[in-house]
Amino acid sequence: FAAAITSASASLAIIIPPSLSMILYGAIADTSVVKLFVAGVVPGILGGIGLAAACYYFAIKYNLPREEAFSLTRLGKAFREAFWALLLPVIILGGIFGGIVTATEGAGVAVLAALVIGGLVYREMDLQVLYRAVIDGVVQTAVVMLLVATSAILGSFLTEMQLPQQLAREITSITTDPVLVLALLNVLLLVLGMFLHGAAAIILVVPIVLPLIQQIGIDPIHFGLILTLNLAIGQQTPPVASVLATSCSIARTDMWKTTRVNLPMIGVLFIVLMLVTYIPAIPMTLVNMLYPTTGVTQ
Repeated sequence: FAAAITSASASLAIIIPPSLSMILYGAIADTSVVKLFVAGVVPGILGGIGLAAACYYFAIKYNLPREEAFSLTRLGKAFREAFWALLLPVIILGGIFGGIVTATEGAGVAVLAALVIGGLVYREMDLQVLYRAVIDGVVQTAVVMLLVATSAILGSFLTEMQLPQQLAREITSITTDPVLVLALLNVLLLVLGMFLHGAAAIILVVPIVLPLIQQIGIDPIHFGLILTLNLAIGQQTPPVASVLATSCSIARTDMWKTTRVNLPMIGVLFIVLMLVTYIPAIPMTLVNMLYPTTGVTQ
């Protein structure tokens, strides 16, 4: 259960800014990355609330142990102790939205800030701890990059076979109704997400699908959130499931057993996907408030 909820909640990282998947999509689709970041805030919060509700349900159902009852005093103490660590997202997002650093540079600044905070403020990071962290990071990265490499090979094969292009043509030949097109695209993206890493899927799918969604009047920002949520679910669905594989590797749990426990969490992410797909106001309202020139999905 711990591995499953950690894996599912970690997938929200590509929905809540900053998101490398959104940066890659924005570059390929020639769409504002900042607007994509803004559009991801509300869906990310909905996903977090949904996962928290699922955890609460299972905690009650299985009478899971708890350390002690909730206390505002303990909350305040924990907040004070975690204050410097909580500055990390402020540093990242403040730097990006303030125009001080790019999204990629923000990640580097975050690493530097983490080293300073861990080493000088909390004094819990010495050279030995840093060495172990680097070794663990290399091992976990190797696991993920093997998945990325194999999915990239599969993506090249699919491109040579012209399968995505054929699927796009089939979709337009069946219907041009935006509701049905989005349903078919979601099915396509969910299936691809099971076999391709997020970066490979974006590079493969976006150039093919973007003209189609523009043709039927779907805002590219809105579709970017749909694509990102599909990738988040793809990180949880074997055989690739890069985030799930990483979580299971750290927790030393069996992937298939963890997947069975993870199904309700995947269900929560799927519900958020459906809400974002068919209620454009969820991702777009905040964007339209901050950037009034952005068109609303028709």
